[in-house]
Amino acid sequence: FSNFVLMAAFLGSSVGCLASSRRHSFIDDVPSLVAIACALALATYAVVTLSIANVRVGNPAQWEQVYFGAELSSENRGTLAVPMEAVIAVFYVVIALIFVGFGQVLGRALARVENRVAAYSINVAGSLAGIVAFSIISWSGLTPLVWFGIVAICLVPMLWRAGRLSLPNATLLAGSLAMVGIAGGWHSAGHVFSWSPYYSIHYRPPTREIWVNSRGHQVMTPRDRAPVYALPYLLARETGEPVPSDVLIIGAGAGNDVSAALGQGVGHVDAVEIDPRIAELGRAHHPDQPYSDARVTLSVTDGRGFLRHTDRKYDLIIYALVDSMSLHSSYATVRLESFLFTREALAEVRDHLKPNGRFVAYNYYREGWLVARLAAMTRAAFGTDPVVLSPRARPIRETEQVPDLAIVLAGATDGIRAWLEMHDRTWPLPGAAAGDSNAALHLVDFLAAPSRALPSDDWPFFYLREPRIPAHNLVGIALVVVLSLALLLAIVPRPLRGVGDYPHLFWLGAGFMLIETKSVTQMAVLFGSTWFVNSLVFAAVLVMILLANLYVTVVRPGRLWPYYFWLFLALAVALALPLNQLLDFGRWAQIGLSCALTFAPIFFAGVVFATYFRQVHDADVAMGANIAGIVLGGILEYLSLMFGYGWLLGIAGLLYGMAWMAGRTPAVAAGISSGAVTGHGAEPFPNVRPK
Repeated sequence: FSNFVLMAAFLGSSVGCLASSRRHSFIDDVPSLVAIACALALATYAVVTLSIANVRVGNPAQWEQVYFGAELSSENRGTLAVPMEAVIAVFYVVIALIFVGFGQVLGRALARVENRVAAYSINVAGSLAGIVAFSIISWSGLTPLVWFGIVAICLVPMLWRAGRLSLPNATLLAGSLAMVGIAGGWHSAGHVFSWSPYYSIHYRPPTREIWVNSRGHQVMTPRDRAPVYALPYLLARETGEPVPSDVLIIGAGAGNDVSAALGQGVGHVDAVEIDPRIAELGRAHHPDQPYSDARVTLSVTDGRGFLRHTDRKYDLIIYALVDSMSLHSSYATVRLESFLFTREALAEVRDHLKPNGRFVAYNYYREGWLVARLAAMTRAAFGTDPVVLSPRARPIRETEQVPDLAIVLAGATDGIRAWLEMHDRTWPLPGAAAGDSNAALHLVDFLAAPSRALPSDDWPFFYLREPRIPAHNLVGIALVVVLSLALLLAIVPRPLRGVGDYPHLFWLGAGFMLIETKSVTQMAVLFGSTWFVNSLVFAAVLVMILLANLYVTVVRPGRLWPYYFWLFLALAVALALPLNQLLDFGRWAQIGLSCALTFAPIFFAGVVFATYFRQVHDADVAMGANIAGIVLGGILEYLSLMFGYGWLLGIAGLLYGMAWMAGRTPAVAAGISSGAVTGHGAEPFPNVRPK
């Protein structure tokens, strides 16, 4: 739910810009609000960890959307269950209030500089520097103490300029850093707590457990004590098949699946794990040392990206308990592994198999409809019914919860199916204890009435049962709308000067948020869902904005309709051209075409915004209106759960059309045609000058 955090940051920035003229300096409140946020976070974590209460996500009786780990909360029925929406509401308000102070500083700074485009360019350049710093810190695996420490250092000159650098504020900042340090070392006694670009990772050496984001994720186990990872090879051996020569394991984690493959005598293993820290833990601490074997090649990258850029063919491709506990980015509601579970992804898996190759996916999928969906997807990709194995001897219903392991095999499965039919459709698991309810796997018939929607690269929501916005998300969105309006009414002065002059900038902000979201997801499909790809995309977006600002400064457009025309044309081309058509081109052609399709709308939208912004009178109010539109865009992003990401471009086109209509007032048109640069001058708020 980190996208709610992003919307809170945008809302606070917007409110702060709109409240630039108020006497009260909201930057003075930031240290105390940060301390409150840290205290609330620690308290929430303590309450959940000590089982005083738990956080409930959705309806435990029947999940509309599967969240790995969320079912643990519903099992702990003896404690108070707090809806996730309530937690979102509390932190949404606190985080938004924090950013009101930063937004007010931004608004006043923009208003002091008469050259609006230059001021805006400085702000964007700062964002670009922030992306670079983000990338360096993520790559280095530095702790939150470093992140918050940098913010504290940046906050000091803001407080000093406002005359608010006091001992109480310094004490609050130090206390916040202390709380962040406590959180970072919560499990430090005899354990290892570290940070990757995706997770907070807690490693427990005595048990070799790896926890991510406070949930149990995997345990490094010797191959002789974990026969479950060898099931694909043992089942093949039962049917007299040879040992696979080439194996690809996606989601290799700390190495259990790789160790099992080596124990069965495979020739070569390509192991793909997206998280560098988890791979590092496996390399250093796994008892079998699978990543040190000469037969193993470890690639720390996204599984879909690896498939896209390798020409190798495999006897066996495995999705090994692929389940992330993190969003791909705060801009989109897709998870790290979402683009592995699409029709196009499984088609790529099929194309990377040898003629008698096999695809295997296994996990504790939680819901019957999720197993049914995966079975239907493999049937669509491979053209034959998959073999579905489960400890349950009866068919799995879509409406029931499935806590057991489920194995889906596709490709060359005729021999396995025939062997199972000869043995009463049952396979006694090797080494299973007598009386164990999971001592045997049973062939489950292809599930009738499979899930109605099969995920695609455009609608990559494998864990969402139907194309709709789940009830708990709707409640969260409603709370965001109500709380946002309440903050606006409580903080923004009334009447607000120039409030009715900038509706076109509001619509531009909403449209820009949608095309930026589409850019992030599109590049993830083509180049992988890694943090590094995200950083490059965000950096490229900011560079395009700077180029648009430079263009406006040099060319000084006198009319905007040509740029609106090219913007609408670029959106139409991007909407009409499916991503899969780019896959037929070479690597460099893919990069060039994808960048052109992705960043051309951003450039033309940037030219339109900079041209408008160049001649605004109230830069703080104008920027506040634009950022408020971004909040609306963040809410509209949830429509992708219903319609997919492609149609976000269509919605963005409608928003830009509204911006065009709203900007056709005589005053705006006259300002653009004259190329005027207007503003308050150097001191727009003489009554709120710092002491």
